[in-house]
Amino acid sequence: MPKPVWAARMDGFPAIILWAWERAEDLRFLPSERFGVAFLAQTLRLQEDTLLVNPRRQALKVSPTTRLIAVTRIETHKKSHQRAALSAAQREAIIQRVLQTAALKNISAVQIDFDAKVSEREFYRQFLITLRSRLAADIALSITALASFCLGDGWINGLPVDEAVPMIFRMGIDAKKVRHFLAEGNDFSVPLCQQSYGIATDEAEPPQHFVKLRQRRLYVFKGRHDGWKLSDLDFLTHR
Repeated sequence: MPKPVWAARMDGFPAIILWAWERAEDLRFLPSERFGVAFLAQTLRLQEDTLLVNPRRQALKVSPTTRLIAVTRIETHKKSHQRAALSAAQREAIIQRVLQTAALKNISAVQIDFDAKVSEREFYRQFLITLRSRLAADIALSITALASFCLGDGWINGLPVDEAVPMIFRMGIDAKKVRHFLAEGNDFSVPLCQQSYGIATDEAEPPQHFVKLRQRRLYVFKGRHDGWKLSDLDFLTHR
């Protein structure tokens, strides 16, 4: 049976993707056949009717053969007097900004990092539908997802994305429940969440014991202030 489009677009991506967040990184030491890089390209903040743009300012050095994913972080102002309007104009402005990152050199995918509240979900859905229609056919569209989105919630079913990366770190009050659920051999119920895991290097409990049950792409966040080093790869290659 042929793979669905949303699964096939991720073929060829390495098994481990390092998140390069808000710090300078020199990742030229990475073997590109095994590691990719998802770098924070910009943070976009919705406030009332405006869009505040914070582009990446930190240096990023990678090998020319490294597969790159440009990440856009979206935040919304929650205070009542500055609450995001979630207007069509804001949606269009975000789309244009993301398309600019997709046009950067060596980009194979774009990823959206948005912890959408219930009241923001329809705005997010329409944004993703329009964005997918304007992206080049060979550019994958990835999103991050809270673990709750991948368990009983299910609202992300049917989104036009190629994967939803379950964030199984920094889970707050749900951490123990989710870790136990996965350690027992259970899986996320949403198919989009069954392609990858998002983990962090500084979690008190090593994630290997509950992700080793399935071979999936790992997105890894470096949880300390220092940048990625060659020695960090031992944490990932012996899982």
